[in-house]
Amino acid sequence: MRISYYCQHVLGIGHLHRSLEICRAIAGEHEVTLILGGPKAHIDTEGIKVLRLPGLQMDQNFQNMVPCEAGHQLEDVKQERKELLISHFIHYKPNVFITELYPFGRKAFRFELDPVLSGIQNGSLPSCQCYCSVRDILVEKESGKEKFERRVVETLNKYFTGILVHSDPSVITLNTTFSKIADITTPICYTGFVSQAHSSPAINRIRQKLKLTADTQLIVASIGGGNVGGQLLQAVLKASLLFSSDLKFHLQLFCGPYSDRSLYKKLLVQSSDIISVDIFSNHFPEWLDAADLSISMGGYNSCMNVLRAGVPALIYPFAQNREQKLRVQAFEQISGIRLITENELSPEILKEKIESMLRYQPTSTEINLDGARRTAEQINLWQEK
Repeated sequence: MRISYYCQHVLGIGHLHRSLEICRAIAGEHEVTLILGGPKAHIDTEGIKVLRLPGLQMDQNFQNMVPCEAGHQLEDVKQERKELLISHFIHYKPNVFITELYPFGRKAFRFELDPVLSGIQNGSLPSCQCYCSVRDILVEKESGKEKFERRVVETLNKYFTGILVHSDPSVITLNTTFSKIADITTPICYTGFVSQAHSSPAINRIRQKLKLTADTQLIVASIGGGNVGGQLLQAVLKASLLFSSDLKFHLQLFCGPYSDRSLYKKLLVQSSDIISVDIFSNHFPEWLDAADLSISMGGYNSCMNVLRAGVPALIYPFAQNREQKLRVQAFEQISGIRLITENELSPEILKEKIESMLRYQPTSTEINLDGARRTAEQINLWQEK
């Protein structure tokens, strides 16, 4: 089969990395084209075709959509994107079209997605099955929730033949943040969480690279692929300066590819033999395999990496909406994940929490983290009907 997967990231790269894992799983059996249209990101797309639309992203105030390329006009970019997308369906003729998040999110991209969905339905574009790929928890609307949910239900029931929810329903179900599940007539499949696949643990390689002794505890602090969370890294660094003198540790800080470079420079000044600072790692899951403690934000991918590694974790959720906090609270009772609140970022309190968590042992989990493979299998099942 020919499968086209649409992913539009506008802030961080969490959506993109989850989409990549799914596309890699599908590409084991089918020809996959990943359709991208956000800020440029360094990603491995081996085995996957890529269609890059002219880039759009959120402005610095997170209010409006703007072109990624300076000097380009928004309406011109939108028109070019729409034409390229339509042309792709005319010439590539995919058997399956998957939209990441839409219509549960990405309302700003209705201008290019609705014409495609409508064209597939009315026959002006080649026929194909349309599936929605959506994570566990939605970012909830502050106002107009009734209208939003009604539009989502109408779009799903009209255009889509399946919904792939990347969650384990024993932990989090979609109706946690979407109240009109009963009105959806489109079949829903819970695939399990999508976690990043990686090679066999490289614990020894990483610890040898850092020249760590067997009794040195590795703490990995990170803020994912977005541009928020600098205060967490600074708080961890300050807390580490207060650790008990008998604690042998190495602190590794990862700033993230979209974070302000001033954050990196500020942290780098305080680096030492036991404190390392980097912007990003293409092998981040391996760092968690080697770690004795992870400290991070509560994004989807960060939580999945922690659960896959079984490493104890302190997680500081993004404060502007409930998404990350809800996710962390769901995992607290069944894993080694613990929540950090804003009030606990003071060096003294955070120092105590970190030292306490370093006494925890890695744990295995019964949570379904095989969502990418299960997504590929479900698509096959639906296509066979």
